[in-house]
Amino acid sequence: MPEAPGRAGRPKGFRSAELDWPELERIPHPPYRVPLLGDVLGVSRSTPLQDSMRHARRLGPVFRRRVFGKEFVFVWGGRHAADLADESRFAKHVGLGVANLRPVAGDGLFTAYNHEPNWQLAHDVLAPGFSREAMAGYHPMMLDVARRLTEHWDRAAAAGRAVDVPGDMTKLTLETIARTGFGHDFGSFERTRPHPFVTAMVGTLTYAQRLNTVPYPLAPLLLRGASRRNAADIAHLDSTVDALVRARRANGPGDGDLLDRMLETAHPETGERLAPENVRRQVITFLVAGHETTSGALSFALHHLSRHPEAAARARAEVDRVWGDAAEPAYDQVARLRYVRRVLDESLRLWPTAPAFAREAREDTVLAGEHPMRRGAWTLVLTPMLHRDPEVWGADAERFDPDRFEAAAVRSRAPHTFKPFGTGARACIGRQFALHEATLVLGLLLRRYALRPEPGYRLRVTERLTLMPEGLRLHPERRTAVREPASDARRPVSGAGG
Repeated sequence: MPEAPGRAGRPKGFRSAELDWPELERIPHPPYRVPLLGDVLGVSRSTPLQDSMRHARRLGPVFRRRVFGKEFVFVWGGRHAADLADESRFAKHVGLGVANLRPVAGDGLFTAYNHEPNWQLAHDVLAPGFSREAMAGYHPMMLDVARRLTEHWDRAAAAGRAVDVPGDMTKLTLETIARTGFGHDFGSFERTRPHPFVTAMVGTLTYAQRLNTVPYPLAPLLLRGASRRNAADIAHLDSTVDALVRARRANGPGDGDLLDRMLETAHPETGERLAPENVRRQVITFLVAGHETTSGALSFALHHLSRHPEAAARARAEVDRVWGDAAEPAYDQVARLRYVRRVLDESLRLWPTAPAFAREAREDTVLAGEHPMRRGAWTLVLTPMLHRDPEVWGADAERFDPDRFEAAAVRSRAPHTFKPFGTGARACIGRQFALHEATLVLGLLLRRYALRPEPGYRLRVTERLTLMPEGLRLHPERRTAVREPASDARRPVSGAGG
C-alpha cells in the first residue's frame, strides 16, 4: 500500500506508522512477517479489503500491517471509531486509494487535501444543490431514468431471462446523476456494452487499487502497461467532461442543476468562483462517486431481498400501502418507506460500498485513551468491520436484519457506529441524494417484480476501491395488478415539487 504517484509526483506528507505512533509495538500484527515485503502471506491483490477484514477478526479492533516496508494502523472498534469522529481532534486523511485518484479528480470534493481552499469553496457553492427543494426537483428525472430500467427488466421478465444487477444498477445511477446534475444523457440503456465513460472509470478505480499492492519504486516497471491504460482512461474522462461543459457554455444555463452552480454561482461571502480546471474535477468526482457507490448499495440490497423473501414481502407490502394505487410516487412518499430504507441501511451496514475512511490527528492525542498518536498520525477505519463490531451490533452481526434500524434500536446504539458515508465535515455531500434515489428505486422494483435468485449463487465481492457484488444475476417476475405510468414519460409528477 505505497504512496500514490500523481501528475505532480508523490503526495506530500506520507508517513509510516512507526514514526507517529509512539507505542506501535503494543498494536498486534499478523504472524509470519516476511523480510522487506512484510505481512503479505496469504494476501490477494484483488481483495485487499477482505484480507484486512480477515486479519481484523483475529487481531482485534486496532491492528497493524506492514507492506513493503511501510506500517499501517487499522481501526474498527466502535469505541475507537467514535473517538476518531471527534472533529476537534481528528480530520479527514487523504491517503492510500483516495490519493491514488488525485491524478483524475485532483482537488475535487472527495480527493482534496484539507489545506486546499477549493474544497470549502466548492462545498459552500454546491451544498444548496442538495437541499430539500433541489431534491424535489430531481425526483421527476429520477423517475424518468427508473422507467428506462423497468422497461429493460420487463423485456427480460417476458423472455424469462435473468438480469445483470450490478450492470443495470450502474446504468441507472450513471444516468441519474448525469441527468439531474449535468443535463446529460449517456444512453446507457440503449447500449449492449458499458458506456466508454464507465469503462474508463472502472479502469481508473482498478488501477488505483493496484497501486496499493505494488512497491512505489517498482510501480513504473511492474505497471508500465497498466499506467498507459490509466493515462488513456483519465484522458477519456477529461475529454468527456470537457465536452459536456463546452456544450453547457454554448447552449446557456440549464435548470439550475449542479453544473449551473459550478459555472455560474459565486461564493455567497467571498464572491469567488470555481476555476475551469476545478469544475472539471468536480464534475468527474460527482459522475464517478455519484453513481459508483449507489449502484453498489442497490445491488447488495437487491441481493439480500432476493435471499430473504420475508423481508422482501414486508417491504413490498409497505410500498403497496404507502403508494396506494398511484402510478408513480410523489417526492414526499419516498421518505415514508421506512422499512425499505431500513433494508437499504442494513445492506450498507454489511457491505458499505465505500468501505473505509482515513482519519489523522490534528494534535498529539491518545486514541480512545489507549494508543498515543502524534500530530499527523493517521489510521484507516475499516467500515465493514466497524459495522460488525459485536459490542455494538451483537453476536449475530453477520446476519441480515433490517430491524436493526428501527427507530428505537437506532436510539439505543452509541453514536458514530454506522458510517457508510464517512464522517465529519468531509462526509459525503450527496448522502441524501443517494438515499432518496436508492429508496425510490427499491420501492419501484419491489412493487413491480418478484426477485428470484440464480440457483447456486453465492455472494462474492469485487473490490475496485468501492465494493460490488460479483456476477449477481436475478430473475425479475412481473407482479399482477401493477398500475402503469402514463405513456408520456416527461409529464409532471403529482406532488413532485415537494
